[in-house]
Amino acid sequence: MAVTAPITPSIVHTSIRHVRTEPLHNEFEYRSYSWLVDVDDLPELPKALRPLAKFDAGDHLGDPTRSIRANVETFLATNGLEFAGGRILMLANARVFGHVFNPLSVFWCLNDDGSQRCVVAEVHNTYGERHCYLLETDERGAVRTSKEFYVSPFNDLDGEYRMRLPLPDTALALSIVLARDGKAPFVATVSGRCVPATTREIVRSALAIPLAPLRVAAQIRFQGIRLWARRLPIVPRPQHHPQEAVQ
Repeated sequence: MAVTAPITPSIVHTSIRHVRTEPLHNEFEYRSYSWLVDVDDLPELPKALRPLAKFDAGDHLGDPTRSIRANVETFLATNGLEFAGGRILMLANARVFGHVFNPLSVFWCLNDDGSQRCVVAEVHNTYGERHCYLLETDERGAVRTSKEFYVSPFNDLDGEYRMRLPLPDTALALSIVLARDGKAPFVATVSGRCVPATTREIVRSALAIPLAPLRVAAQIRFQGIRLWARRLPIVPRPQHHPQEAVQ
């Protein structure tokens, strides 16, 4: 079934919320913005604005000397899925003044007829590691998958993710629920609205939330310090085994 493709490039004004319920309660919410782009048509900003948004293949899965599209296609092929020719839409943070951090990047891979082939969810932790989940979502964008990657020092690898990652049109509504033993000890949601990435909108967004990627990383670390101060036990980080075609 064909999906309604959003306007690209768009800036997505987001509200990001994390809720932890076990073994203690902690929640926070903050505003940010991301980009929704076609990887074959990445934005080319006027020279004066280029420090506000740059897209580098090295910030995502695969070989930094190749294109983002080539790296996504290689990852799919490595996992037994042939994909060529259709659009790949990416939700991610751009580099701002040389800085970037992407806790979650999402790639929607569309067939030539506009139907959705698959979704790739790329997760980064604050230790410089990354992991990709290859997902086949239902018509609501929902899917379940085992937790395979160490993200937080306060969560081990037990449980599964229950994700909802529908392709946005004018509105974004993503959620990731960590399910374990019939409970949901952690929930993350990202909601927002998509607006065309005009010059005015780019400047307005950058002024409203300066250095947005750095603020995201700082918020995550600050919340980690709060949890540590409340004596939440730290889970030792296991050895990371990079996936083929990812890192």
